[in-house]
This record gives sequence, C-alpha cells and structure tokens, in this order.
Amino acid sequence: MAKKMLKVKAKASGDKTKVKLMAKHIMESGQRKDKKTGELIPALFIQNLTIKHAEKVVFEANLGPAISKNPYLAFSFDGGASGDELSMTWTENSGKTGTEVAAIK
Repeated sequence: MAKKMLKVKAKASGDKTKVKLMAKHIMESGQRKDKKTGELIPALFIQNLTIKHAEKVVFEANLGPAISKNPYLAFSFDGGASGDELSMTWTENSGKTGTEVAAIK
C-alpha cells in the first residue's frame, strides 16, 4: 500500500461538511540551492488538488511553487453525511498523480 500524502479530517454537521487537510509534501520551488553541491534543487510541487463528494467536485485548488511545505487547506461544502467518502486527486508539476479516499465522520 502506498504511503498517504493527505491527512484529512472531515466532519458533517447539519447540512454542511467541514474539511481540514494537510498535504505531506516538500513543495520545492526550484529556486533553492543544495547546500552541499550548490546545484539548484528541481521544482517539485502540487499543481492541482481536486476533491469530490458523490462524484461532484466540492473543492479545487491550483497551487504553485510559492506555497509552503506541507500546505494546510480548510473548506466546507453543502451536503455530506457521516460515513460518506471524499475522493481526493492531486497532480504534481512532474506529472505524478495520486488519488486518496477519506471518510466523513
């Protein structure tokens, strides 16, 4: 099983669901130099994060190299119930993608 990149807390309350997530990612800008070699460290960051509930997009973020390491995001959306799942798909500037699932509590 692949290591999860997204740490998610989602809680349904009334007719809204509140979501807090942290992406465990280095978010390298491509502007820093390696202290040992002096070479530029290549850019590696999350470009896009899409979150769906019941096949409907409830959140989408286009990120870039200016976002800090381990970015934290929070949002809420209408709907969702305890036991439902959120599907989260991310894409790096390298082309690597991943999808993870988290349950709403």
